[in-house]
Amino acid sequence: MDLTIAKQVLDNAFRQKQLCMVIGNCKAEYWGRAASKLSEGDRMLLIKGDGSFAIHQNKLLRPVNYMMSASMKTSQENGQLVVLAEKLKPKESLKVFFSSIDFCQCFEMHDIHDVRLFGSEKQLQELLGDDLSFIEPGLTPLKREAHFEQGFADIIAEDSKGRICLIEVKRRKASLDAVSQLHRYQQKMKNLKNKEVRALLLAPEITENAKLLADNYGIEFFKLDFEISNPSAKIKGIEKKQTTLV
Repeated sequence: MDLTIAKQVLDNAFRQKQLCMVIGNCKAEYWGRAASKLSEGDRMLLIKGDGSFAIHQNKLLRPVNYMMSASMKTSQENGQLVVLAEKLKPKESLKVFFSSIDFCQCFEMHDIHDVRLFGSEKQLQELLGDDLSFIEPGLTPLKREAHFEQGFADIIAEDSKGRICLIEVKRRKASLDAVSQLHRYQQKMKNLKNKEVRALLLAPEITENAKLLADNYGIEFFKLDFEISNPSAKIKGIEKKQTTLV
């Protein structure tokens, strides 16, 4: 595709805040809070009407470089089409140099609806907070979203023996980060209350390394089985997994 024509297409799209896709051979330079250079390669530049600007390779989901809420403009330098995204606060710029373009197209897109998430961690927390007997008999909720310096614990409860229980809920496979975070909350609560504190991690699955770390910390893992429907979620059951990996 002729670079001059591609420039005209992009300039018109920027004025009308359209979605733009540009595929071709390019290199890129970023200057701002840090600096980086991306050598030549075949890539896709995706530009959205809200000022989102992202360079994608033919691998992985995340862009190799991106900028949000940027202003855009084009120029032609040394036989290349230059697409510039920049911001003033903080001052940063992302410059893409296209030596050739295979595809350049822009689209009018009208969509005012946000995604509605069913079965979010917050929904699951609320369901559990209403009836903690799913986990074990005699478990009584005391507080939701307890604040710590490091973040928020999902649920604080008391078991039948009067012990404080910190409960963390994950809607996806629990990782090392989830275990480490819950352990920090547990230690903080022990220091505050000067008494035994149980830590309970609920998730559909857990990684092998996370399960080993949980066992080392004495964190109890429960396999959480839930069902997603529109417009809500339903907890089907909880199975304690202390000695086997999921």
